[in-house]
Amino acid sequence: QVQLEESGGGLVQPGGSLRLSCAASGLGVDVGTIGWFRQAPGKEREGVSCRRGGGSMTRYIDSVRGRFTISRDRAKNTVHLQMNNLKPEDTAVYFCAASRGSLVWSTCLDNSQYHYWGQGTQVTVSS
Repeated sequence: QVQLEESGGGLVQPGGSLRLSCAASGLGVDVGTIGWFRQAPGKEREGVSCRRGGGSMTRYIDSVRGRFTISRDRAKNTVHLQMNNLKPEDTAVYFCAASRGSLVWSTCLDNSQYHYWGQGTQVTVSS
């Protein structure tokens, strides 16, 4: 049984940083693709970042590029999302997701491509 568990969310002031973690069990983070998604109140879920399991390819949406970094810890079977210079518009519930196999890279921010999801962690950016 595959399980994903996010942690690291919280309340932070604009300009601050948070590091989200996605701990996987039943599936290696080296397999397939891991994605981070977010959903703000009243908005659709959007892809934020993704990382190919078998390599180092990463992708980000324009609004977070240069501020967020996705990384992998093989030893802990965990994927992190380091978020710096946070803005109020980053406020959302953040989810990690995993696919069973490699995705066509152009679709890695498409939430319909993923098979497994965590329960989400709240990130609130406010002064």
